[in-house]
Amino acid sequence: MNDVVLRGAEPQASGEFREDPEYARVTRVVNAAGPRFKNEIGKFRVHRSSACKACGRCVEICPEDVFRPKRDAATMPRPIDYRCTGTECAPGQPGRCVAACPEHALGVIHNPSFDTIGDYRWTADLIVANWEMAETGHAPRRHLESEIGASGGGFDRLRLRFPRSVPTDLRAEDISTELVLNRRNDGRPKLSVSLPWYGGGMSFGSTNIRVLLGKARVAAAWNTFTSTGEGGYPERFVPYADHVITQVATGLFGVREETLQRARIVEFKYAQGAKPGLGGHLLGDKNTASVAAIREAVPGFPLFSPFPFHSVYSVEDHKKHLDWIAHTNPRALLSAKVSTPTDVDMVAVGSYHAGAHIVHLDGSYGGTGAAPNVAKKNIAMPIEYAISQVHEFLRAEGIRDELTLMASGGVRTPMDVAKAIALGADGVVIGTAELVALGCIRCGACESGRGCARGIATTDSELLNLVSTEWCTQRLVNLYHAWQQQLRNILYRLGLPSVAALRGRTDLLMHLDYEDRGPDAP
Repeated sequence: MNDVVLRGAEPQASGEFREDPEYARVTRVVNAAGPRFKNEIGKFRVHRSSACKACGRCVEICPEDVFRPKRDAATMPRPIDYRCTGTECAPGQPGRCVAACPEHALGVIHNPSFDTIGDYRWTADLIVANWEMAETGHAPRRHLESEIGASGGGFDRLRLRFPRSVPTDLRAEDISTELVLNRRNDGRPKLSVSLPWYGGGMSFGSTNIRVLLGKARVAAAWNTFTSTGEGGYPERFVPYADHVITQVATGLFGVREETLQRARIVEFKYAQGAKPGLGGHLLGDKNTASVAAIREAVPGFPLFSPFPFHSVYSVEDHKKHLDWIAHTNPRALLSAKVSTPTDVDMVAVGSYHAGAHIVHLDGSYGGTGAAPNVAKKNIAMPIEYAISQVHEFLRAEGIRDELTLMASGGVRTPMDVAKAIALGADGVVIGTAELVALGCIRCGACESGRGCARGIATTDSELLNLVSTEWCTQRLVNLYHAWQQQLRNILYRLGLPSVAALRGRTDLLMHLDYEDRGPDAP
């Protein structure tokens, strides 16, 4: 773990943050990164009545630091509700603070605001658990369901089969989470990342620059990658160029020779799982002067990416695309991002024969609130079906070990990461989980310039001040640390020495639909 001082992002008079390439590296050290808002949403609410005598007993007894020492002889500060784990705050000791208060001045109730956030896939429990990991850098506490949602399908119906015992010589801290990205032995760099995931493409314009810099900096800290998305390559990414994937999409916004040449991975986005058959759409109020400058467009006008690439209608055309990048940047790995049609296995084989090192499958559950519901809920194949289909087909073709298979579109937790890899992926790409770590409540207003009340998916100068680059970086550093901890614990419980050993281990998976039918079910 690199203990590098975080510098080079000091606030300037304009409210922006300036990057200094000399201090482009960032630390992996986990530090507390609390919420930005005074009234953070938690699962429980703590009430203190006027009977309180400020004795301080609650401060002494609470294991979660919900209560703070009194300011003066007569008053106690307001409880930090979101830290409360409820009436079962310790095994066998229900409601410690409530029972211990000599004046019976305390009460704990379910927070009604908790029920207003999230949806069936991203439940309130999953959202708040993600916030907790981003604040502390460790696994969330037991009062939150942090592994599955309430969708009733997909990863939420899959479970891992944990053996009763593990090898006695296996230690969780020794388990490798490294992922090799180039398996082709074609003379290009043997890139590997320290974690079996990297950050998904989010364009400058759809998301604010401080969030994107946080994603780039955490990629540098953890030796992994993030992607530019299709909005071009901001100059402030340059210090982190070795950890930034340049994406080439149908609009070719901001795609220039120098941005292609500085990338270690160039990704062609042929389709997005949340909206297959549709190109990107940036509304005019998000196309500010700085966004338009990078995209080489006119400020204030909506921007559309066509669909598809009108120069690609065959594997041979696809190969010409990849050859273009291969000659422009001889050291870059080539990635193809595709959605999940029913013949996605043939698409993956075509990408391999065209020269791709990485095939990125993007399933239907991904994307932000900017994707049309009619597309993301009805068109693409769910990612858990696509992974298995492609993995098995590549194995049958004898090329599985020459291609890195990345999956995205609905990966919310470390448990989802493990399930995706057990189905046959090498690693995953995450996006929504990163935004949730930064305070997203899944309101679905990402497409509007002022629609994001949390200041994340915005280019508005006023809303931009809700976040800072340092805070975004630290929250994501903490999230990645918590995920790695939990993934190693999962692999330890499975008795596996590395994340690579989990790939394709469908024997370690069970589906509740079939388990419920009994052992004799067809």
